[in-house]
Amino acid sequence: MAQADWVEKDFYKDLGVSASATEEDIRKAYRKLARKYHPDTSTESDADERFKTISAAYDVLSNKDSRAEYDQIRRMASSPFSAGARRTGGMGTGFSRRGQAVNFDIDDLLSSIMGDAHIGGTSTGRASTRTSTATNAPRKGGDVETNVNLNFEDALAGVTVTLRLSGSATCSACKGSGAQPGTSPETCPECNGASVITDNQGMFGFSSTCRTCMGRGTIIKEPCTRCAGSGVENRPRTLKARLPRGVKDGQVVRLKGKGEPGRNGGPAGDLFVNVHVSEHPVWSRDGNNLTMTLPISFAEANLGGNVAVPTPDGDVTVKISPGTASGKVLRIRNRGVYNGSGDERGDMLVTVQLTVPQNLSKTQKKLIEDFAQTDKSDPRASLRRAVERNRTTQGGDGK
Repeated sequence: MAQADWVEKDFYKDLGVSASATEEDIRKAYRKLARKYHPDTSTESDADERFKTISAAYDVLSNKDSRAEYDQIRRMASSPFSAGARRTGGMGTGFSRRGQAVNFDIDDLLSSIMGDAHIGGTSTGRASTRTSTATNAPRKGGDVETNVNLNFEDALAGVTVTLRLSGSATCSACKGSGAQPGTSPETCPECNGASVITDNQGMFGFSSTCRTCMGRGTIIKEPCTRCAGSGVENRPRTLKARLPRGVKDGQVVRLKGKGEPGRNGGPAGDLFVNVHVSEHPVWSRDGNNLTMTLPISFAEANLGGNVAVPTPDGDVTVKISPGTASGKVLRIRNRGVYNGSGDERGDMLVTVQLTVPQNLSKTQKKLIEDFAQTDKSDPRASLRRAVERNRTTQGGDGK
């Protein structure tokens, strides 16, 4: 699927990544630029052209085979032979073992490595009838990005959501075959479905893209009238997707093969779902642990008791020890968030908060006054000791 114009293009520069970028780096760069320059949402004046440029770059670099071919062409293009060939309109000069000058055609050199699929246009000295088959070769469908909003408890438990998308979808008439309903694509009689033609010449075999089926392996005698034989149409579509339990706010879930359908028999792209989780009125999340604040009364803090704590699995009774201070953290094991698809899960961390009654009856006031008269403790003694220690350490004699 290589093309001659790849020599003049810098797809890595178009995506803003280096030639050593990983597949993940390339994917992230494309998604960022696609959001910025998508014609339906972008305010940039050159959005349409930029979107086509970055899409073309991503089509090549996201596929390991086409990226390898592209890198090979770039290496050849930077060599002295190919540089001379470009200056002379496709003809270059090399040297034989005996030092004799030998002319060669850059198109022939590329063809010997990758077949005729990359050739296009004409070269100086002779007309070329070879045309690019890249647009007819199987291509992976584009990746799609969408958003979904979940409530907190659905995110904890995992949920099946209905996603509504708009864009390229499998043709509803031919179901993606490209053939008119009632007919089917037929195996190419020229290559017998192999997509390439091999020409054996003694010790060597040369392969080139089959010109009858243009590399598809099949031919369509009666193209579908709805999609013109492409197997793809633009329409709204819905799909159901299962999001895993424990999915987090801001997480991106990849649904393989749920993006745009492939072209010419290529695989479908992927769907990336950006997850947004709403806040819960009681629980918060800290990694795989859930956190919450548990109000307790004055009597419970001093006398102790059993208190019901709400968890995602129902109420759990915890014991409050006599004399429990406000701010103490209690741990309820295995009541947090599941860690992936396994059975391991985090804990529920409960912070105790002492509540102070606002409207006391006369009887309650009298009981607290009696208690205060008998309570000889000093809750602020530790503060005074800390101040005194600090003064001593700093030589706090006022001089």
